[in-house]
Amino acid sequence: MSEALVAIVGRPNVGKSTLFNRLTAARTSIEEKVPGVTRDRLYGFTEWAGRTFTVIDTGGITFGKDDRISELVRVQVNVAVEEAQVIIFLLDGREGLTSLDEEIGSLLRRSGKVIIPVINKLDHQGVEAEKFAFYKLGFGEPMAISAAHGKGTGDLLDVVIRELPEEIDKADPYDDDTVKVAVIGRPNVGKSSIVNRLLGKERVIVSQQPGTTREAVDTWLTHEGQKYLFIDTAGIRRKSKVKEDVEYYSVLRSLKAVQRADLALLLLDGEEGITEQDQKLAGYVDQIGRGLILVINKWDLAKGKAGAREEFLDQVSRLFSFIPYAPIVFLSAVTGKNIEKLFPQILIAWQEQHKRIPTALLNELLEDAIAVNPPPTVKGKRLKIYYATQPSVKPPTFVFFANEPELMHFSYLRYLENRLRDSFGFTGTPVILKLKKRQRRGE
Repeated sequence: MSEALVAIVGRPNVGKSTLFNRLTAARTSIEEKVPGVTRDRLYGFTEWAGRTFTVIDTGGITFGKDDRISELVRVQVNVAVEEAQVIIFLLDGREGLTSLDEEIGSLLRRSGKVIIPVINKLDHQGVEAEKFAFYKLGFGEPMAISAAHGKGTGDLLDVVIRELPEEIDKADPYDDDTVKVAVIGRPNVGKSSIVNRLLGKERVIVSQQPGTTREAVDTWLTHEGQKYLFIDTAGIRRKSKVKEDVEYYSVLRSLKAVQRADLALLLLDGEEGITEQDQKLAGYVDQIGRGLILVINKWDLAKGKAGAREEFLDQVSRLFSFIPYAPIVFLSAVTGKNIEKLFPQILIAWQEQHKRIPTALLNELLEDAIAVNPPPTVKGKRLKIYYATQPSVKPPTFVFFANEPELMHFSYLRYLENRLRDSFGFTGTPVILKLKKRQRRGE
């Protein structure tokens, strides 16, 4: 299907990130949020009325400032506007229409895109009177919402869906038996070198200059009878280091490559260690339900230090605690050391993503888990879980039917996930746990 994209644009402090978090949270069930990993992100996904689309949270636009940060924000917004099919022009109902809003409106008008004017922070009486001033922007009747309280966001999503272009079926040149692998990571960690090693020949340009790969490059091969597609992506920098629009554009392409893939190889630099950006990339892959393998590259340069491996594994355990299922491979793309270990790990993660657990076996595990550790009581009420099913794979998704789903605490949900993993594996893949209220007869 076509990849629909919606950008949230506006001046600083109008509530863009609040709206972004509200919209992207609409598709989640009960899940544990990892501070600094799953929330602080530029891209997210929304599912509404049967449509799924990507939402971009952009920085606040300012004009007349020559500082580097303001320049970078304008570049990022321009690229987001260029890529998007629909633009949410967010305004502040408390402060009213400003000259900066009018300047931004002129910029958006020239884009020729669908613009939806949205007045945020209207959670009080007199909404219609407040809206009147914003007609001056020339985008028609603005919508009134409160992103903080969720008021009006459902109506906004209805309008967004109506304005998105029709979905277009795209023929996938790769069949379901092809393992699709996105190779991601910060610039200059060796992504292209890894792909070349796996291919056994120079198919991707390798350079010591960070940012050589501007677009995602598809390369396929057959290894021991199994077909693979490797998607080599552009290096993903922290937003503050993106220096040109073409590189920022490549970030978008890289993230879309992960969407196309079954799983991702997240390359880490064995010399430099783990950065905040590495954590965010891992959180992104986990959030959209793709398989994940942590690949520690350049280990030939780092392993000379006594206890280096144990020290690095400790760092992984602490900083990637939210993805304990991800296997770790230490290797060197330059020397080829341990490169042969990647194919088995990739195949295992792909197979685990497709794993189905028979319903009878699943409920035997559930019964035993509850007997060993019953659900806790909350204010005198005890959560009762009656049975579970697995409706889908990629990623493996489990639905637990209960009397009062709101009584579920994330720690108990994590306990159930750990029991699932202890019994059935699921190495290299996230699993999704959902709760539904069991309907009684006649309801």
